[in-house]
Amino acid sequence: MKRTIDLVVSSVLLLAASPIVIGVALLVKTTMGAPILFKQERPGQFGHPFNLFKFRTMSEGDLADEMRLTKVGKFLRKYSLDEFPQLFNVIKGEMSLVGPRPLLMEYLPLYTKEQAQRHEVKPGITGWAQVNGRNNISWEEKFHYDTWYVTHQSLKLDVKILWMTIQKVAKKEGITPEGRGAMEKFKGSREVM
Repeated sequence: MKRTIDLVVSSVLLLAASPIVIGVALLVKTTMGAPILFKQERPGQFGHPFNLFKFRTMSEGDLADEMRLTKVGKFLRKYSLDEFPQLFNVIKGEMSLVGPRPLLMEYLPLYTKEQAQRHEVKPGITGWAQVNGRNNISWEEKFHYDTWYVTHQSLKLDVKILWMTIQKVAKKEGITPEGRGAMEKFKGSREVM
């Protein structure tokens, strides 16, 4: 049922938003050049890697992320427009509309046994952690919300998360962490005994 909803909703969204998607692609191309898309290997369900797609928001170079984030990139992130290409990941079955966000491959060996449960489901474009603080909460809080979702997932909860996501995006809440340009890298948690 969830897969059917993911497929139908993602396809409808892509068709309905195609003028926006084309407009964003042209904006990225004219202001930042090629490539238009940012592609990065991320862990999917059970940790299996897949290539996640986003519209590019940073310039090329060896500077820190905060320095490479362009004005256009800030605008795209502010309104979550950079996330649109992930609808293709959903259509391909690599992601779901709702689930724990796919993080970096390098984090896989750093998770506690409990935190690793976040990979028991497909990663999502939005999730319970995103509507409960997004980038303004700690890694431990994010993983707590992720694992809570894994054990409580339901169609009703997914609909609630999607509705809350629309509200958060409209209010532009939690996009960048308070007082910082980007979320600090996860360095691991102590296992609770």
